[in-house]
Amino acid sequence: MHKAVIIGSGIGGLATALRLKHKGYDVTVVEKNAYAGGKIHAFEQDGFRFDLGPSLFTLPYLVDELHALFSEVNIPFGYKKKKTACHYFWEDSTFFKASTNKYQFVEEASLVFNEPSKKIADYLKLSAKKYDLTKEVFLENSLHDWKTYLNFKTLIALLNTPILGINETLNKTNERFANPKLKQLFNRFATYNGSSPYQTPGIMSMIPHLELGIGTFYPEGGMHRISQSLFELAKSVGIHFRFNETAIKIEHKNNTACGVTTDKTALEADIIISNMDIYPTYKKLLSDVKPPIKVLEQERSSSALIFYWGIEKVFPELDLHNILFSEAYQEEFDCIFDKKTLHKDPTVYINITSKEAPEDAPKNCENWFVMINAPGDYGQNWVQMIKEAKQNIIKKINKCLGVDIRPLIKTEYILSPQDIESNTSSYRGALYGAASNNKFAAFLRHRNKNKGIKNLYHVGGSVHPGGGIPLCLLSAKITSNFIPSV
Repeated sequence: MHKAVIIGSGIGGLATALRLKHKGYDVTVVEKNAYAGGKIHAFEQDGFRFDLGPSLFTLPYLVDELHALFSEVNIPFGYKKKKTACHYFWEDSTFFKASTNKYQFVEEASLVFNEPSKKIADYLKLSAKKYDLTKEVFLENSLHDWKTYLNFKTLIALLNTPILGINETLNKTNERFANPKLKQLFNRFATYNGSSPYQTPGIMSMIPHLELGIGTFYPEGGMHRISQSLFELAKSVGIHFRFNETAIKIEHKNNTACGVTTDKTALEADIIISNMDIYPTYKKLLSDVKPPIKVLEQERSSSALIFYWGIEKVFPELDLHNILFSEAYQEEFDCIFDKKTLHKDPTVYINITSKEAPEDAPKNCENWFVMINAPGDYGQNWVQMIKEAKQNIIKKINKCLGVDIRPLIKTEYILSPQDIESNTSSYRGALYGAASNNKFAAFLRHRNKNKGIKNLYHVGGSVHPGGGIPLCLLSAKITSNFIPSV
């Protein structure tokens, strides 16, 4: 039987493992950690359950597709669509409850932000059109495969280039709104791929369509259930996992990949897929190969500083997803990307899964995942930065919610960019690989099929089409499509 070895069991690695198993390969996954799932992990502390990593679930059909590959195996995985996308707060007491019903969103946003409803509706229509025009070309196929450019949909996308906003920033695209708060709301979608709205191209205005046109969802059992359901499915169909084992080198002869050496053994393989970040893949596993300098030198995406707090109170004004906006949004992104530091007035994201699953927190308590966007690790004094960030986060929460949150914190765990890099091998702790802070970034991402070494492939957030759960799952589909069935 043809053998495939996958390095890393992040969501991209798990998805690729399932797709290759379905194609007839004997699949082995090598994972340095003791668990599968990569960034999609969870933990419990003092009676509170926390999802450690990603907190937003969109395009659930991409997970359903994987379960459908082995319909004879019944691995429980369910989810429900959210009626509310997010609760937005500003310090002047402005509050907006963003419905996932786009018609309701338009009506209520028009009232709260005093913007013409037609202007908002037209923006969302254009968001949907941008998504529909580009998803097959840029998200579902390889940009490095000439066949991608020889079809009718690619031609249509190219003919519509002027409306895509490629030649202006997302912030410029959103300047059609007179109200700075509504502009800020739509600017925040740049963070979905770890970029700055003041640098990333306006085509990113298609991202709101994911929430408001297609919907946001909550998986039963939390975000961790996404990775664990795929891991359970993989085990059930005979995929092998080697945990607590670190890949040291990708072996190759005559420009053809032939195996993986780990800290415990040597594994022969007909096909090798690296789900490791592309930077350490070359620096550590392919140190004898000339690296793609331009790709490795790309600006990295933002990282995150996350406080996991067990809160001894229930806040009815909060939902699953909550944003408390900075009063100096552009300065915040300048700090992150230019100065590599944290702004004193950060935008705070709070995720509370106990709103959907009360068992995630003790009675009359809530489990808060409190995150701010952060620069990657460039050798800063993180001890001091974390201390100051906590003070600034608490100040923001107190102003927006009118409460002194500090005495309500029963338990705490902290995850820094340094921790993210250590746990997941993401270079500098970047959450999404390379940033998309210019119009060429999408084309500069590393290809899914290695150009120089035959039978070597790449998957995950640091390669095409990008980071985040949906794009990693699409990456797995693109990569698997390059590999023939056996």
